[in-house]
Amino acid sequence: MTTGERARYGGLLALSVVLAVFELFFLPLRLDGRVLPDVGAIEFPITALLAAVTLPWLVGRAAKIKAKPSFAGGPLYVWLATLLVFLVAGPGGDVILIDDWRTLLLMAAGAFPATIKVGGVLAKSAAGGDSERGGH
Repeated sequence: MTTGERARYGGLLALSVVLAVFELFFLPLRLDGRVLPDVGAIEFPITALLAAVTLPWLVGRAAKIKAKPSFAGGPLYVWLATLLVFLVAGPGGDVILIDDWRTLLLMAAGAFPATIKVGGVLAKSAAGGDSERGGH
């Protein structure tokens, strides 16, 4: 792996951390007229949608650097680790994760599509391994 590829992969991992923190901080947004339009103060976990779009993209970009499932899953693993750190110990002892359905939605919306993408990388590497060995 070249130095440029390592730098790009490090950037993907750093972006995973930044996105996890961003998604956690903006998870409690409400449609109450302060930041988002006023629609009766309903909870609106837009960051779960953001996670569902960005994490598979990050995994796909990592897979283009090296098509190995453990390597391609790096952004997902870093994102989950960041969530775990904030779950166990927030900054200054504060609790960042909220105890309701939005936290579960964020984790599921981020992890599920990214895991499917890692599975696609695994399938491609397995298919490539069979053709190299003269598999059927």
